[in-house]
Amino acid sequence: MKELMLGNKAFARGLFEAGCCFVSSYPGTPSTEITEEAAKYDEIYCEWAPNEKVAMEAAFGASLAGRRSFCGMKHVGLNVAADPLYTMSYTGVNGGVIIGVADDAGMHSSQNEQDSRHHAIASKVPMLEPSDSAEALEFVKIAYDLSEEYDTPVIMKMCTRVAHSQSVVETADRVVPDRKNYEKNIPKYVMMPGNAIKRHPFVEERMRKLADWAETASVNRVEMGDTKIGIITSSTSYQYVKEVFGDSVSVLKLGMVNPLPEKLIRDFAGKVSELYVVEELDPIIEDYCKSLGLSVHGKDKLPIEGEFSQNLLREALGKETPDGRSISDAIPMRPPVMCAGCPHRGLFYTLSKNKCTVLGDIGCYTLGAVAPLSSIDMTLCMGASVSAIHGFNIAGDGENEGKTVAVIGDSTFMHSGMTGLANIAYNQSNSTVIILDNSITGMTGHQQNPTTGYNIKGDPAGKIDLEALCRAMGFERVRVVDPYDLKACDEAVKEELAVDAPSVIISRRPCALLKYVKHKPALCVDKDKCIGCKSCMRIGCPAISMKDGKAHVDTTLCVGCGVCEQLCPVGAFSSTGKEEA
Repeated sequence: MKELMLGNKAFARGLFEAGCCFVSSYPGTPSTEITEEAAKYDEIYCEWAPNEKVAMEAAFGASLAGRRSFCGMKHVGLNVAADPLYTMSYTGVNGGVIIGVADDAGMHSSQNEQDSRHHAIASKVPMLEPSDSAEALEFVKIAYDLSEEYDTPVIMKMCTRVAHSQSVVETADRVVPDRKNYEKNIPKYVMMPGNAIKRHPFVEERMRKLADWAETASVNRVEMGDTKIGIITSSTSYQYVKEVFGDSVSVLKLGMVNPLPEKLIRDFAGKVSELYVVEELDPIIEDYCKSLGLSVHGKDKLPIEGEFSQNLLREALGKETPDGRSISDAIPMRPPVMCAGCPHRGLFYTLSKNKCTVLGDIGCYTLGAVAPLSSIDMTLCMGASVSAIHGFNIAGDGENEGKTVAVIGDSTFMHSGMTGLANIAYNQSNSTVIILDNSITGMTGHQQNPTTGYNIKGDPAGKIDLEALCRAMGFERVRVVDPYDLKACDEAVKEELAVDAPSVIISRRPCALLKYVKHKPALCVDKDKCIGCKSCMRIGCPAISMKDGKAHVDTTLCVGCGVCEQLCPVGAFSSTGKEEA
């Protein structure tokens, strides 16, 4: 049956059809929907893990038990999972293992623009790279066969455009291979130095065999057209090449990007007059071609940073750009803001008012850095806020204590904040950590996490008690505040910063977008009372604006949180009394 599918949904369909039995992932845009879609198949066990390292190790354990498994993540998540990845390359697998990673060229939702192909090369693990939804499904099946035939984990690299674009796929029935027996094999699976030394030659030989396979594999194909120009490309760049040039050039489309097929590339280069490589981000294919002594154009024509487009390709390679609006044309700015009623807003207002130095973390609360709150000084990676405040306060010789806090979301805290908090407790820096508990993993679209009490399917699950956990880690000062209560937030921040002891504040209020959250009636402004002082504008709520010199509330956005009401010096805000529909 043919169906139009998102790339991520097609990937999940491939997992189903290929007989995958175990999925463990951590949500991260643009990879999240792979696991969400896989969870819709009752035949596949699916879970959200606390972080990507745990997810990969769990998938490895399922492989040991003889089942096909999968773990998914975004590009920066592969950094977290690099520890098991590089050694899984040595141990190999039992049941097949696919590692799904989604890169984010253009940084639509990411803190950097790294190229995951480097991880495949460095870990000496094969990588497949589909260019559309049909290939996403097909390549999953190929990847599992490769994994089991060559005794290796296989990385499948998606990107934002392939993950979130739709194309036609043809579905098939699910086929589940027999479970492989687990057999004790200390030399293969126990990677102490004496055994690891003996596994390294296996890894090198495996890559040589995979390179031979790549020479004739169906995932790599030549599409001959005019031989004046030949283009080597992969992933979504292939789609841009075909749309811009059609059959007017010859194309070598690579579906396996590690290892690369030397003979196939040389043969293709010998058939064309001028050779180009079109690839987003780093010049990995281009550099490989140059290592073969080939003359090739690539990053001398195309940028090394950012996402490509059809018009970018046209302009860079001398094709006429058609008339019409370009995505690079100036368009009105729509800066990102926290939602109306976001529980983080009151807390960030308090930190800004108290002129705190705020070490931030990864999540939608990073928007606390945006004007008018402008209350985050640093964001590095998952969990870094908690680790960094410890070093910041100690290296500051006491000057930073009393005015510096770390903020971290509940899901991010479970991901990688606990070890940083253990460091504070163990080494006793005078640091205040604020856990922003909005009862969900918000930034990636409302996924459950170990603090919510529900699993990926919404069923009851184990629930971690943050207060008990922090106390068990050695914190005597742990308190909970409602971020809608500005006075309570102000008291908590001032008191904990004034105390010469490590402390934790839990700012607890569910995300305003959660379906089960019942909002209060929207607020309105008494124009006769309003003096136009704009005190209410200091929180940057998108529901509040100024009209004719007076504050105005958009009642379609307002959730009645009351934070603005607490800021008004003349009591101009009041409830409309209208309950939400």
